Amino acid sequence: MLTLSRKIGLLAFAAGALLAITPAHAEDASATAAYKDIQATLGSVPDMFKTLPDVAVAGAWAEIKGVQLNPNTALNGKTKELMGLAVASQILCQYCIYFHTLAAKANGASDEEIKEAIAMAAIVRHWSTMLNGSQVDLATFKKQTDDLFAAVKTKSQ
Repeated sequence: MLTLSRKIGLLAFAAGALLAITPAHAEDASATAAYKDIQATLGSVPDMFKTLPDVAVAGAWAEIKGVQLNPNTALNGKTKELMGLAVASQILCQYCIYFHTLAAKANGASDEEIKEAIAMAAIVRHWSTMLNGSQVDLATFKKQTDDLFAAVKTKSQ
C-alpha cells in the first residue's frame, strides 16, 4: 500500500506532467496560427520569427501587429518607424537600422526626416551622457526645465 507522502508525491508528479504537456500543444497551435497570420499579412515568414521559441511567437507577433503595423494607433507609421530607427541607431543594431530605414521610407519618410531622427537620437544620447556623467541633481534639473517651459508658455501667450 502507498503511504500518504508517496501518494502526494505521485499526484504532484502527475499534475506537473499534465501542466508541462497540455500547454505545449496549445502553444504549438498558437505558434502555428501566428505563422499563418504572419504569412497572410507579410506574404512570407521572415527567419527572425523562427529564432523565437514556439511559446513566444504568438506574443511577439501580436505585439508587432498590434502596435507597429496597426494604423489605428496614436502614432502614425512614419513616426513609429523613425522612432525605431532612432533607437536602433543608439543600440547599434544593423538589422534594425536596415529594417526601420526601409520601413520609414515605405511610410513616407524623406531622407531629411531620416537624418533628423538619427540626429535627435545623437543629441539625446550626448546630453544623457553629459547629465548622467556629471551627476547633475535631478530635482534641480526638473525645476529648471519646468521654469523654462513655463517661461516659454508665458512668452507665447
